[in-house]
Amino acid sequence: MLFKIKSGAEISDDDFDTIYPDELRVVSETHFTPVIVAQKATRYLVKKAGTKILDIGSGAGKFCLIGAACTKGFFIGVEQRETLHSLAVQLAKDYRLENTSFFRADITDIEFQAFDAFYIFNSFYENLDQGERIDDTIDLDKNRYTEHSNYVRQQLAAMPKWTRLVTYFSYLDEIPNSYEVQKTDMGGKLKFWEKVV
Repeated sequence: MLFKIKSGAEISDDDFDTIYPDELRVVSETHFTPVIVAQKATRYLVKKAGTKILDIGSGAGKFCLIGAACTKGFFIGVEQRETLHSLAVQLAKDYRLENTSFFRADITDIEFQAFDAFYIFNSFYENLDQGERIDDTIDLDKNRYTEHSNYVRQQLAAMPKWTRLVTYFSYLDEIPNSYEVQKTDMGGKLKFWEKVV
């Protein structure tokens, strides 16, 4: 699938998701970035070759894998779940994508200054609605949502002017006032931001 995306072919999410095991295809529509969203977001985030993009809550790597196949940016995913992290690493290896890497970590262990741009697809929502959880391998609670959102907001606020950010289906709790929306897409669900102060 990633070879097809790299060649510029249109790929549906159902087709793309065949790279994942059945148990992940079931949660893909809720938890994984749609192909078209990943393509639009990565093209905005990558200002030049080598731009380092952090995917906050990368899951099984769909956003990073598509970004690495479609652009000359470097995509780094951070994910807490070992199974999703390991799968993302394996898929990047299988598809010979050298411009992506994945870390298994809590977001509060990541210093944002090492990156140029950021992607957030409602990364912490599971903590608010546990009926939508992917699995039972990590602890979830409302306090973690607040803790993680506050940490991301503080880290983003410390980034230099003109830093780019894309959010998809976000409550915007993690967005500092120093960022302004430059444009929207997908009925306003996809927001393209830039730090203006």
